Amino acid sequence: MKDTLDKLSTPTIALHWLVGVVIVFMIPVAIYMADYEVFFLYPIHKSIGVTLFVFIIARVVWRVINGWPKPVSEYQKWEQILAKIVHWVLIVGTVLLPISGMTMSGAGGYGIPWFGLELMAMNVDPNDVTVVLPINELAAEIGHEIHHLLAIVMSVSILLHIAGALKHHFIDKDKTLQRMVGKSV
Repeated sequence: MKDTLDKLSTPTIALHWLVGVVIVFMIPVAIYMADYEVFFLYPIHKSIGVTLFVFIIARVVWRVINGWPKPVSEYQKWEQILAKIVHWVLIVGTVLLPISGMTMSGAGGYGIPWFGLELMAMNVDPNDVTVVLPINELAAEIGHEIHHLLAIVMSVSILLHIAGALKHHFIDKDKTLQRMVGKSV
């Protein structure tokens, strides 16, 4: 069930698309909910993020066990370097994005919900339950800054990744994209 030059494994394909599509969906939703203070979306965003984190860890473990897929064809040295950088940014970013989000929320006192359950309860003022008390303000601020910066870096990296896939398909006319959708090449 390992990746080959001709075909990527089902876990590779499933984890790639699941993590990729959910992150592509989550970033604009996060921007919308933060910019327009759409507070009801926060627990949904956090719950999806926590769930996705499980699949992200599975993806990283799978990547360590299986290794990086070999390129379908040879290409320019600068493209190889850029591809490696983008792939590393994406894999590390997908791990750090939910960690920084959970740090921001948990340390900020807002808790970490998971579809109605409390993985970490909100830290409210016992005298006024409408006031949330940070557990560690510095950690929450650092988590917030990292989460925000990573969302930008991930957005750029995702765009580069998509551009690279389209270049492989339409310009190089190789089988990279076909392999990523489960077809043998």
